Amino acid sequence: MRSAKRILLSVILITLPLTALAGTESIVLGMGCFWGAEKRMSEIPGVVDVEAGYAGGDAETVGYEDVLRTEKTSLRGKNVPRNHAEVVKVSFDPDRVSLETVLKTFWESHDPTQGDRQGNDVGSNYRSAIFTVSEAQEAVAQNTRASYQQALTEAGYGPITTKIAPLRHYNRGEEYHQDYLKKNPNGYCGLGGTGVAFPGEPAKAMPVPLAADQLQFDRQLILFEAQDCPFCERFRAEVLDGWQAEVPIAATLAPKPPEGWTLEKTLFATPTIVLFEKGKEVSRYTGYQGDQDRFWTWLGFQVLTPEQQRIAFEQGTEPAFTGSHLDEKRPGVFVDPITGAPLFRSDTKFESGSGWPSFFSPVEGAITLHEDKTHGMRRVEVRSASSGIHLGHVFDDGPPPTGKRYCINGNVLSFVANAE
Repeated sequence: MRSAKRILLSVILITLPLTALAGTESIVLGMGCFWGAEKRMSEIPGVVDVEAGYAGGDAETVGYEDVLRTEKTSLRGKNVPRNHAEVVKVSFDPDRVSLETVLKTFWESHDPTQGDRQGNDVGSNYRSAIFTVSEAQEAVAQNTRASYQQALTEAGYGPITTKIAPLRHYNRGEEYHQDYLKKNPNGYCGLGGTGVAFPGEPAKAMPVPLAADQLQFDRQLILFEAQDCPFCERFRAEVLDGWQAEVPIAATLAPKPPEGWTLEKTLFATPTIVLFEKGKEVSRYTGYQGDQDRFWTWLGFQVLTPEQQRIAFEQGTEPAFTGSHLDEKRPGVFVDPITGAPLFRSDTKFESGSGWPSFFSPVEGAITLHEDKTHGMRRVEVRSASSGIHLGHVFDDGPPPTGKRYCINGNVLSFVANAE
């Protein structure tokens, strides 16, 4: 009976206004980007529907582009009507869950002290807000705000900026915004709330930051993750699990760096990969959408020299007889300078007399080949399969058994000698 009731209520919600749905209660909440808010609030037992929308602005009817346009105009210093906030309409069965419980999740699921922003999203359209439809809802909202303010103050946070006001001009969001994170398994996850539990609720066990003495002080990457973050899981599967780069990387669920280390700014979303040097942040990469080349390019610009960057990213060429590894003859493997992935074994290297390290065969799957018509020539470019960087070119004048000569810029190779 309960499941049939839930299905019926979900269908009715599409067409009936907030106050007309018998057997349920609805409240509209602004807590930053409505994608994450929708997912978080829908997980509450007793909530029968969560809908993304816009509310609290002066215009009666708006869509996503209207909200963005109004915010941009406001940022240029022009007077504009009050903009709408991205919100979620939470409809719940009061026989199964109380409004107070719904609002406890609301307070704990975002940072209500940030004003016109939430995490990495900045603007009045991302403001924290509670839009009520009755005096009774307003009373509960005010009481829960006062209680949570006390908890936040004790934890060292500032005043809550959440506005509590009667609902006005609610507009349902476009269909592609509904259940967005279910439809789009790419991107990044919000870090969630402050970690401060609502008074009377069990204290949440906060992850402990990494220990500094277990990291490389000179240069260290840290992957900041979050629980139940599918984008973090994808980064792990596609990048972290096969990590071979020279720069060490460590992962943590804690939103803070090791003791004594400093971030340039607060972490806003996960996954975020931060490069530290001497315990200080020098660069970060936020969000992952399966774009490995983009990630490796970011890292390449942090760890490669300007000359290496010119070759790797601008298809440059080092002058003959000037590059690294030309005379390297030890047993070992030449690897990608960014990812550490093997490219060529030393037993495939030969003396070509060309002035560049030459190989007759790459490691299987290590390279990709591309047509190159630059400089009035027709050549075959060689790129690293793992990072996508330019390595050199391949010619058909090599020795047996392949007859190929992979002419590679030595400055974009790293060498790892075999263990003795």
